[in-house]
Amino acid sequence: MSSTSEKSSTSSSLLSAQTLVIAGIVWAVMALLFFLLFSVPLSAEEGLPLWYSIGTYIFECGAYLGAALVCFRNWQSPHMVSGRNVWLGIGLGMLFYFIAGVLFGIWELYFGLDPDVSPADAFYLASYVVLIGGMVVAVTSKRLNLEIWQWALLAGIAAFGIAVAIWVAAPDSWRAQLGMAPAATQEEVVTSAPATAATGRAPALENSSKLQAKADATDAASAPEEEEEAEIKAPAWVMALDKQLAPHKNAINLFYIVGDVFLLIIATALLLAFWGGRFSQSWRMIAAATFSLYIADMYFKWRDTQAEGSYQSGSLLEVFFVFSAILFGIGAILEHDISTRSRQSRRSRRAA
Repeated sequence: MSSTSEKSSTSSSLLSAQTLVIAGIVWAVMALLFFLLFSVPLSAEEGLPLWYSIGTYIFECGAYLGAALVCFRNWQSPHMVSGRNVWLGIGLGMLFYFIAGVLFGIWELYFGLDPDVSPADAFYLASYVVLIGGMVVAVTSKRLNLEIWQWALLAGIAAFGIAVAIWVAAPDSWRAQLGMAPAATQEEVVTSAPATAATGRAPALENSSKLQAKADATDAASAPEEEEEAEIKAPAWVMALDKQLAPHKNAINLFYIVGDVFLLIIATALLLAFWGGRFSQSWRMIAAATFSLYIADMYFKWRDTQAEGSYQSGSLLEVFFVFSAILFGIGAILEHDISTRSRQSRRSRRAA
């Protein structure tokens, strides 16, 4: 009897709110130190080492899996004031992010690919749908009686989020008109002009040495392409799948950007709606998690669209993906703790 009670008390102490929050903070600090110390590429050619990329996926996927577990714990509890469906949506969003991270890691690290669209995007898209659905349920369950300055703040944050998203997603034609086109694009336009003015007369062949030099140059240029093909480990079905998914890149990126802006707006509304209440701490964490997700995703999209050819997975600001998952988890832990404590206090009052 005593050993059974000791085991139950030990397990309850390990799953206490304080222990889980401390574990999340320690995980976040470890991830931040890891990104800060090792996110500098060895060289422009070598890039980031493989062990570092694996470590970033471990920190990110581990955080999302932990957040999913504590959110599903809230979903199973009937005492959540925000409602079980809210935490079901957030928990599914964390789980889908975890699955997407695993799939993207396989595509990048095992197959050696950097696809525009991969099967991981299906789970990323699903995570946005369920996250937005869960947070909309939380907003609709709470009547928004905002003051004028709160509506103004909400409108300002929405305008800022939309402006940043438009700047990140602006096509090359827009940036060229505004004078923000990449230097490489402008150089291509300048250098391609003389080629169009070339006449149809073929140049005379002076000697065989020039032909040999051209052949050597052609071989040297084709050598990197052959090396790249040799480095690719992906089977034929993976390459075929990438070719089928590639045309959907623009539509998927647009969905991500719209989803990020919507999440930013709804997180601000939640923060204002729950501000000052009994459960304000948990929803402050949820709002901070959404802001972190917005920062990380906007940075990812900016590096992918505007820093042409210089992006590599594992950059420093991607640590905000880890922060986002941990903050979602901490928000779930805090609400579970407050909800269960309030239930116990009501029982004690009735017993008295």
